[in-house]
Amino acid sequence: MAENGRSRTLLWIVIGGGVFFLFVLAVFTLVYLTLRAGGEHASLDGFGDKIGVVELEGVILDSSVIVPQIKKFGDDDSIKAIILRVNSPGGGVAASEEIYRAVKRIRDDKKKRIVAAISTVGASGAYYVSSATNKIYADNGSVVGSIGVIAEWVNYGDLMRWAKLKPEVLKVGALKDTGDPSREMTPEERAYMQSLIDNMYGQFVQAVADGRHAKTDDIKKIADGRVWTGQEALSIHLIDQIGDFQNAVDDTAKSVGIKGEPVLVRPDKDRKTLADLLFGDISQWLPTREKLLDQQMGFYYLWK
Repeated sequence: MAENGRSRTLLWIVIGGGVFFLFVLAVFTLVYLTLRAGGEHASLDGFGDKIGVVELEGVILDSSVIVPQIKKFGDDDSIKAIILRVNSPGGGVAASEEIYRAVKRIRDDKKKRIVAAISTVGASGAYYVSSATNKIYADNGSVVGSIGVIAEWVNYGDLMRWAKLKPEVLKVGALKDTGDPSREMTPEERAYMQSLIDNMYGQFVQAVADGRHAKTDDIKKIADGRVWTGQEALSIHLIDQIGDFQNAVDDTAKSVGIKGEPVLVRPDKDRKTLADLLFGDISQWLPTREKLLDQQMGFYYLWK
């Protein structure tokens, strides 16, 4: 009997210890997330002269995150200016245009200063966006430009024939399956696709001309898809000044009347989950739309 009692006591100790451990872990997680959230929001509610910093990084395929960030800083009267920190080769046509328009609204409608600071790359769609700012900074060795449009995909028709696979397509409309990767395009389809790209190219050139307050013909002369170094880009007026991010901060602060070091405010980051806290960031191992870009057909303002 005594031995059974000791066994039950030990079992209850183990169960109680496990429950206590889970309770402590839950409390720790709650406190961590609360302090982290509080720290992120404190920068918006505190005192001081503030400059908002928005990161435009990686391939642009979605505007649903960055556009609200820009709008939030634009609507916040405590934010005196916005710096768009750019390190991107560009991306989707529509997504780039939406971010461009958001930036242009801040500059023209809100009359709030917004500048672009290009680090390693500010090409194609990323330059499209940057051209809408009040001023563009880039390092001497930054990659800038690539005004052009690209659409590409893999034609695997020969592979399908080798594997004795035959695609079946039902359609209404002669051009409905234009770009079908299982076959060659017809001359009519190729002309149709080229007309779409030509139209998007014209939109790109016009947008850059509007954003840079330049003549369309002058932009078209350099809009052949090539990139330049920051030093070269300065000589053809694609950027306004050679400088790094800190130069952009210092100059922007002075231009809006901030004396001394400004407070840099960044948008709230995604909250970490309990799994992230326990196992670390596993996002690098997960597939993203950027990683799957080469498997998608689409139109891109993208430097590759």
